[in-house]
Amino acid sequence: MTRVHDMGGRFGDGPINPGAPDDPVFEQDWHARALAVTLAAGALGQWNLDMSRHARERLAPKDYAGFSYFEKWTAALANLLVETGVLSADDLRGQGDESRPALADRALKAENVAAAFATGGPTDRPFDGVPAFAPGQRVRTLRPAANRLVDGGHTRLPAYAAGAVGAVLRCHGAHVLPDAHAHGLGEAPEPLYTVVFPAGELWAAPENPRDEVTLDLWQSYLEPA
Repeated sequence: MTRVHDMGGRFGDGPINPGAPDDPVFEQDWHARALAVTLAAGALGQWNLDMSRHARERLAPKDYAGFSYFEKWTAALANLLVETGVLSADDLRGQGDESRPALADRALKAENVAAAFATGGPTDRPFDGVPAFAPGQRVRTLRPAANRLVDGGHTRLPAYAAGAVGAVLRCHGAHVLPDAHAHGLGEAPEPLYTVVFPAGELWAAPENPRDEVTLDLWQSYLEPA
């Protein structure tokens, strides 16, 4: 079964409002702080990007549906801090002891932020094997869209694309597999492909039948069509 976050192609959620080019980046001051705290906490090295995505995905459905975007970020961060032992629930309530945190020396300093952003977190990795698929080859995504390593776990295959047939546009080399990385199962790198799907393959009545959708999908999500 899919989680509440997997909303792509779902009816009833209304139109997407992308906003105007001159709209502020953050609607409220605390939004910027929520982003900053999340990135700074990630620099402590206690979890990876895929773990943080999964933390947001596994918020309680009532919370996920009711929270704003940055409320989701903040709630997921609070869960990660407690689950990894960085803070306790009492610390988050302001009731913990005031001793110096064990990870204080890893704190991201303001003068190091630009360099940390410039470095980023590349996910490409060496790969000894040969990619199973080549550009132009027709492939089908697995059905259902699910993590095959952890029941109910994180995956980057959206539910709306499960069982769809498309064509490989490009192979990007090998990249860290989120399905493993989000659950402490190692990086498990495998080939990553851009796959092109006709809109009619994904939706029964596409607004423009000539539209196409491109998805970046890992090799274990695909099979020959």
